[in-house]
Amino acid sequence: MKIKVMVTGKNRRIAVDISKHLEADRGYKVIKCDAGMDALFDTEPKEMPNVIIICLGDESKETVKVYDVLKECVNAEWISIIVVANDDDTKVFMANTKLHKMFFMPRPVSLMVLYSKLMEIESELDKNIEKANSIIKEYVNPDFEDKHRRKHVLIVDDDTDQLLQIKEHLSEFYEVTAVRSGKAALKYLEKHKADIMLLDYMMPEMDGPTVLATIKKNDDLKMMPVIFLTGMTEKEAVLKTILELKPQGYLVKPAKKSEIVAKIIDVFG
Repeated sequence: MKIKVMVTGKNRRIAVDISKHLEADRGYKVIKCDAGMDALFDTEPKEMPNVIIICLGDESKETVKVYDVLKECVNAEWISIIVVANDDDTKVFMANTKLHKMFFMPRPVSLMVLYSKLMEIESELDKNIEKANSIIKEYVNPDFEDKHRRKHVLIVDDDTDQLLQIKEHLSEFYEVTAVRSGKAALKYLEKHKADIMLLDYMMPEMDGPTVLATIKKNDDLKMMPVIFLTGMTEKEAVLKTILELKPQGYLVKPAKKSEIVAKIIDVFG
């Protein structure tokens, strides 16, 4: 199979150069992504690359932590990470990253070494797919009941740090999907089901009340429980909205794990 490669990092010159060579020399599909937490959060699940190449440049503890947004997919071994860096950036990255597995390549980049590693990853993916196809058998349990399924929580917040924190709190107990806007939430719900929504009250373009009002008008969604996520300054407005739109309550950010889980349990009864 032809792998899909996402290229990112502060060193834009090297990132652009690698991208051009991968497309021209090897015919790979290359996704270029800014080295920002929001960009990485949005692009990785949408594009589902097989390999992410991070091109480091003059890194600090703070800039390295941006890439921690990738830790869930990497720790689950869905994606291979290749880090291109000099000695100083390599030391900073290794000392501060939460990613547990990656390959390091020194600068200047040897394209032959990079191509060799990508071909190795490509070959391994082909083997895994072939093996999976040979052993996978479908079975549908006729006695399966909905109560045995892990509940699905949809979190909507334009603050990526809040999203990641809440998702980490809840992933132990629930299936969790996180999106960064009201429009993204409604688009997700067009094709997927959620058992409950944690909805940020204040968001750009489409705020929480507008999202909830839209859901209330949809016969397929109107029964889905909604809990607002709000700051202290919005409390009075939220209370007014509760009277008008009747969500299942609210949580003041930043909420503790125990508070969030207790509220969800309360809603589910």
